[in-house]
Amino acid sequence: QVQLVESGGGLVQTGGSLRLSCAASASIFAINAMGWYRQVPGKRRELVGSISTGGSTNYADSVKGRFTIFRENAKNTVYLQMNSLKSEDTGVYYCNADLLRKDGRIQFDSWGQGTQVTVSS
Repeated sequence: QVQLVESGGGLVQTGGSLRLSCAASASIFAINAMGWYRQVPGKRRELVGSISTGGSTNYADSVKGRFTIFRENAKNTVYLQMNSLKSEDTGVYYCNADLLRKDGRIQFDSWGQGTQVTVSS
């Protein structure tokens, strides 16, 4: 069962912006800390940034100052705002989190389905 649903990917020109969303399903009470990852063919999935339950964030050096992660707990949604996009930002972006279900169980290591981001020069 898919618990995290991503949206917002697409094709954008260099220097443009995109906002990705990662929304938890209705069976989820809360999202714990979340990480955003990206993957390109032939390379390992890399951590782009993360956000704690309290809203503290960390970013990879390659995206600092350009990407922002924020969350709307009332909507059980976490966002990745990407500005000043570069061609090297191209990849499939995934969200990942531990989830507190409404039945009280914790669902560990849940991944979104991935969304493609393509930055053209």
